[in-house]
Amino acid sequence: MSSSPVILEAAINGATQKTRNPRVPTAPEEIAADALACLERGAAIVHNHVDVPMAPPAETAERQAAGWRPVLEARPDALLYPTIGLGGRAEERFGHIPLLVESCGLRVSILDPGSVNLGAVGDDGIPGGGFDFVYANDFGLIRHAVEICERHRLGPSIACFEPGFVRTALAYHRAGRLPPGAFVKLYFGGDFDYVGGRPGGASFGLPPTEKALDAYLEMLEGTDLPWAVAVVGGDVVETGMARRALERGGHVRVGLEDYAGPRTPSNVELVEEATALARAVGRPIAGPAETARLLGLRPA
Repeated sequence: MSSSPVILEAAINGATQKTRNPRVPTAPEEIAADALACLERGAAIVHNHVDVPMAPPAETAERQAAGWRPVLEARPDALLYPTIGLGGRAEERFGHIPLLVESCGLRVSILDPGSVNLGAVGDDGIPGGGFDFVYANDFGLIRHAVEICERHRLGPSIACFEPGFVRTALAYHRAGRLPPGAFVKLYFGGDFDYVGGRPGGASFGLPPTEKALDAYLEMLEGTDLPWAVAVVGGDVVETGMARRALERGGHVRVGLEDYAGPRTPSNVELVEEATALARAVGRPIAGPAETARLLGLRPA
């Protein structure tokens, strides 16, 4: 069993609305407070969305920076990263990233190396009821995301919704084009839909089982890429995926972007549950500075 330091990431909002969980932070001041509290409780990385997903890059960057400035004033070592825009050309979807490098010293960016169907489950139990969205990242967009990371010395946070995402990331790794600081996130689909939190299951991803984790780790075998698990539309601790990852040298992502279930926890509570589990299996918690060193990120 591994005893190496564990990296905890808190994904604090995403597409989750207050109608689903009133404790999700959406306004900049709420994002700042939640991010600081999660860092205090053991998270090393905080990821969040802002409520202007289709805005011009400058507006998106300013809205993001409004929530990050109080965090960076209190914790200059904090590792924060945004999502990408949902529409438009590559330059528009990633236009806020260089602006956040300048204004907030961004050190981590996002790399989603594939496309996936996201949606709610309808009354008939079939995916696509009321909300149906294709999250599209073609090979040209993926190449652009990698080039952004190379140009600005950003560590890519690699979100893997499906096994094909991992294969694309590994192609860049074999070619020597995966930028330093790469961190692979293995997303498993839980028992609740991604958007509405309705029982019925996610419409993507491998299930949160030991055999599914084995399949991903077989793909990563022979690489030195750090990896973490997340359960989107479920509970990464309750399903046992967090323990499986911790016991095998992996890391964990928690937060209200991913969580769905019968409870209405806060982000802080989810971080505390993960830190308690890590300590129970003998894994110390890596702070932001140690995490930056472990991942090979440039200094703050």
